[in-house]
Amino acid sequence: MAALDTTRIASTGSFGLVGRIGATFAAAFNAIAEWNDARVTRDALSRLSNRELEDIGLCRGDIDVVAEGRH
Repeated sequence: MAALDTTRIASTGSFGLVGRIGATFAAAFNAIAEWNDARVTRDALSRLSNRELEDIGLCRGDIDVVAEGRH
C-alpha cells in the first residue's frame, strides 16, 4: 500500500534544477520589466518642457535619477 505524506511544506529552495531555472527566467523577466519601466518614465519626462518639469519639482538633471528609482 502506498502512502502520500502531505505534511511537508515545500520551501523555495527545494525545487532543484527546475526551480533554479525558473528563478533565473523570473529574474531575467523582472530585470527586463524594470528596464522598460525606467525607459518609459525617462521618455515621458524627457518630453516635458522645462516649465512642466519645474512644476513637478524636477529639472532635466533629475530625469535619470527618477527613472531609475534612485530618488
